[in-house]
Amino acid sequence: MTVFDQVISVKTYHSIELISLDESVQTVINNSQIQSGHVLVFSRHTTTALTVNENEERLLVDIETYLKRLAPGGDRYLHNDLHLRDVPPDEPINAHSHLMAITLGNSEMIPVIDGKLALGTYQSILLCELDGPRDRTVFIQVSGE
Repeated sequence: MTVFDQVISVKTYHSIELISLDESVQTVINNSQIQSGHVLVFSRHTTTALTVNENEERLLVDIETYLKRLAPGGDRYLHNDLHLRDVPPDEPINAHSHLMAITLGNSEMIPVIDGKLALGTYQSILLCELDGPRDRTVFIQVSGE
């Protein structure tokens, strides 16, 4: 079995943003030359998440609305009491982002068949930025033959 690793960079522009990683992940699979196996896509941040869902504009707005209802930024969270812990000077108030991320999860495993992502008709790998805008990295590991 061959294992191929690559880290990709993603720039985000909004506080909450869903970005398709399909092309980037497929490029890594192509670079790996693996034809049959699986690909692990792993977010390297505690305020981003990964999910497989439909990349449809109106649904993405619905998802953002849902997440804001799930963990409103204006609610009271202990994590936001920055004066009670050692933090860097640029530490954001972002407990709501952590809660959204823990709800969604930080990785996805997708089959690779004939060198291609084996996603369903409407499926897309979505990076969920929950505390942007930021520069993010995503770890991708392709395993197989």
